[in-house]
Amino acid sequence: MRHRSVTRQYGFSLLEVTIAMALGTIVLAAAVQLYSKALTATWSVSQRAELQQDFRAASNMLTKDISLAGAGLGNNVQIALPSGPGTQVPVYGCDQTPRCYINGGAVAYPTQLDVASGNIVPYLYGLIPGWRFGPTLNASQGATDVVTVANSDTSFLLNCYTATVRPGGTAVRFLEQTAPRPANCVIPPPLLQPQAINDPTVGLTPGDLVLLQVTLGGVGAPTSSVIGEVTNVTLVANNPRTYDVAFATGDPLRMNQPAAAAGSLGNVIGATGFGNRIFVISYYIDNTVNPPRMMRQVSGHSPVPVVEGITYLQFSYDLYNFNTGQVLTNQSDGGASQGLTPNQITKANIRHMSLRSTLHGVKGYEGMDLQTSVSTRDLTFNNSYPLSQ
Repeated sequence: MRHRSVTRQYGFSLLEVTIAMALGTIVLAAAVQLYSKALTATWSVSQRAELQQDFRAASNMLTKDISLAGAGLGNNVQIALPSGPGTQVPVYGCDQTPRCYINGGAVAYPTQLDVASGNIVPYLYGLIPGWRFGPTLNASQGATDVVTVANSDTSFLLNCYTATVRPGGTAVRFLEQTAPRPANCVIPPPLLQPQAINDPTVGLTPGDLVLLQVTLGGVGAPTSSVIGEVTNVTLVANNPRTYDVAFATGDPLRMNQPAAAAGSLGNVIGATGFGNRIFVISYYIDNTVNPPRMMRQVSGHSPVPVVEGITYLQFSYDLYNFNTGQVLTNQSDGGASQGLTPNQITKANIRHMSLRSTLHGVKGYEGMDLQTSVSTRDLTFNNSYPLSQ
């Protein structure tokens, strides 16, 4: 007779199961916490890297434009704009739609009293401070600043054409000079000739600003500088290339006022000289979108965004008083309260250009702030090293 072997099978006790579950829960909780911290760190690193990239691109563009303030326009840039009884003060910050953007409107050029004529004369400077011209994003900080700079376009060879102001003062005829070319016409390789004025890529388009330097008569006659806003370009002839560039009245920037007593094309009808396209570049904050963004507008063209997430923009300026030799530093209003004009600015200080990343739930956001200074070397340059003794 066979005996069946019986082996008792033991399981886990309730206490053992409870302890195992507790330990497993602790390990799982630690793993989840580590995973959560890793995700947060990854988010923080990626946000900061993206913010640094945007910040670097924006600051490089801004500082480059400020450093070129007045370039190609001569020293101590101060160009009179249309003025006189019944004249509207020219503005910046508008495009061809027409729409104006700086804090929801246009900004008038700074003015001075001309003692000789008794007129209030607006001027284009190489750098124009816009102290508190922008919108307010934080009540405790106050309104943001705007900065505007002007320089000459050296890549478009408009100065290789002879310019003659047409009757009526609302158009200029540009005639290409080939034999010989004007002394100030230097054609860099690989170009063989100046670009066409109506070139679809680099030519003049409505909204461009042209600085005309003309002679009021023959050799030795006085010269004048006037600015007009392009409204149309027409090809007149191909050989030699001839164009009529319209500067019609009613332009959004109010540059074309031929009836003005001074500072307009209407004051130099028949005068001959040459022209250069100039860039009038404004940086400002647009808070009509969320998050706010810094915009860059060139002359009378539509603005383009530079960087999103900007929270503050503030400048100050160092100036040199021509009359007293005094140096003023950190003037938020560009020296206006001291009776100084923008063409005495020697340095622009970016006191605050603050950016932050996109808000991400309870994790918050990353933030950065730029503080630096930019020399405006083309505004108050003085040659201290004469060629002859």
